[in-house]
Amino acid sequence: MAKKRGKRYLEAAEKIAQALASNGESGLEPMKAVEVVRDTSTRKFDESVEAHIRLGVDPRHADQQVRGTVVLPNGTGKNVRVLVFAGGEKSKEAQDAGADFVGGDDLVKKINEGWTDFDAAIATPDMMAKVGPLGKILGPRGLMPNPKTGTVTFDVGRAVKEVKSGRIEFRTDKFGIVHAVIGKVSFPEEKLKENLAALVEALVRNKPSASKGQYIRTLHLSSTMGPSVPVDVKEAAKLTTA
Repeated sequence: MAKKRGKRYLEAAEKIAQALASNGESGLEPMKAVEVVRDTSTRKFDESVEAHIRLGVDPRHADQQVRGTVVLPNGTGKNVRVLVFAGGEKSKEAQDAGADFVGGDDLVKKINEGWTDFDAAIATPDMMAKVGPLGKILGPRGLMPNPKTGTVTFDVGRAVKEVKSGRIEFRTDKFGIVHAVIGKVSFPEEKLKENLAALVEALVRNKPSASKGQYIRTLHLSSTMGPSVPVDVKEAAKLTTA
């Protein structure tokens, strides 16, 4: 049974269709796409703007999985609650950098009891023996510290500041698609474009050598509850933060 769409969603979808028809292409230029996403957001809350990018990879093969981090130049617009597993001087360093929760055994115990009221977790390497068993809880939520994403480090001050200022993680799902938040609909269009450019650059830098042919296959932008807006991938591939 097809899902019945609401009136506002259908009106937004019609605006997108009109923009595509006037453009004469299968996708919009990135700045125009950002403009349409903002224009078709009608919710009373400040919706997030999401990018959904299908890559020319086969994630069933380990050498074609794409994963990394990027610091969005204009942040995500979200207040990120950061937890740090650290002790001694590193505990104070994390607190001074703005971490919301800092601790060791106490936090491990609290999480084992079911608490996960935070958005990102960082750990010093010496704490991973205690943090490792939490993988079954934190892993499915995308909260497990990982050296590949810079969240297992002794440089906790820098890591906390980066996460707080807009560092996001990205990885391909089982269909080879990367899903990432690039800001809020309240952001000026230029700032959203800059964030999108940073994400695209990071994906290109992380292109697996085993990936052949066209790398960025499709790119869509959408607000949290709005319809998706297709972006011209050739134009998107030209995006740069320089």
